[in-house]
Amino acid sequence: MSIFKAYDVRGIYPEQLNEEIAYKVGRAFVEFLKCKNVVIGRDMRLSSDSLFKALTDGITDQGADVIDIGLSTTPMLYFAVANNGFDSGLMITASHNPKEWNGIKFTREKAIPISEDTGIKEIEKLVEKNDFKKPKKGRIIKKDVLEDYVDFVLSFVNLKNIKPLKVVMDASNGMAGMIAPKVFEKTGIDIIPMYFELDGSFPNHQSNPLILENRKDIMKKVVDEKADLGIAWDGDADRCFFIDEKGRFLQGDFITGFLAESMLKKYPDSIIFYDLRASWFVKDMIEKNNGIPRMCRVGYSFFKQYMRDENAVFAGEVTGHYYYKHNDFYTDNGMIPALQMLELISIKNKPFSEILKPTEKYFISGEINSKVSDKEAVIKKLEQEFSDGKISHMDGVSVEYDDWHFNVRPSNTEPLIRLNLEAKTKEKMEEMRDKVLEIIRS
Repeated sequence: MSIFKAYDVRGIYPEQLNEEIAYKVGRAFVEFLKCKNVVIGRDMRLSSDSLFKALTDGITDQGADVIDIGLSTTPMLYFAVANNGFDSGLMITASHNPKEWNGIKFTREKAIPISEDTGIKEIEKLVEKNDFKKPKKGRIIKKDVLEDYVDFVLSFVNLKNIKPLKVVMDASNGMAGMIAPKVFEKTGIDIIPMYFELDGSFPNHQSNPLILENRKDIMKKVVDEKADLGIAWDGDADRCFFIDEKGRFLQGDFITGFLAESMLKKYPDSIIFYDLRASWFVKDMIEKNNGIPRMCRVGYSFFKQYMRDENAVFAGEVTGHYYYKHNDFYTDNGMIPALQMLELISIKNKPFSEILKPTEKYFISGEINSKVSDKEAVIKKLEQEFSDGKISHMDGVSVEYDDWHFNVRPSNTEPLIRLNLEAKTKEKMEEMRDKVLEIIRS
């Protein structure tokens, strides 16, 4: 299986992704984009420094300059590219993957992502061809962007609104451990830190809070410490996750709805995107706050492109990705939603669980994966079975009725089908969830 994926390069180090490949990727990236400079950030993974050196050698051997911002989160890399007007950027990270993995994310100017459809396949072909001319060697320039980045994320809230809340924070030994102290020291909140030490061996748990095992510690700690809430991040801190004061993990679509409410107070009548797996709660919240809801297919390159095309101010995904517009720069970010949620809880002046009450009338299945041998056949079968519903093919198949709806989409990388379903009652949700799963698995 190729390490060149839909949105990035990703593989196990050193068997699949190593210094030799990273060097060629550096050369191919410059050859493809014809860029004069490339910003490089890297996470704390054990192989990141070595891959950085190889990538840098490839880029400079191809004649471009490297702007080295050192250890960084993925959103910090995007900011460095867009804010300073650089040509392009590469982030060395495998995000939430286990410690054996590493990867590279690609962006062009204004931090516009490069995906399978917009260049990754061409870069892969250039790597395979390995026929590069030897131009004049580029330079390596070090640049510190941390202070400017902190100011950027803080600009999305009014610090005076934030009360001295007690907050448990789990950085998963990832890059949030470096950034969070700098961001939140100006808020006056009481931080109870968990796993802030940068450690690419992930000694405490993997850096994927979507998996229950990885968030058990913070859920318990929030309750034990009688904290107001908990906030967790993945390895490269581009996603953010919330726990209420009762220790309950909150769905990303519910958070999207509340963040949409905050954004619409600042940007009334704006367009806000949400992903097609989301609860009806999101659409309802956007409309209630006089915003314009728009649905988007799954994947960060789609969200950023849709937002750019329609001048949207905010977007959110079920998986904890939240997207923001800043001038002509569109970015996912893990720190801004954390700040906004602190501001929202402070302004509403109620326990987090009380604020969440409106979500209790929405009954969602959560994402359920099923292994199947023929993904297309399963989707066709579902279309036939539910042909009397409102059908959409934006991503897999979505079917909507008055009192329930679902989306089934194939995984890009595994022999899996992913189901998300919602209904107006718990009984209906369970009934239809079981019925759809029976069709998928038969």
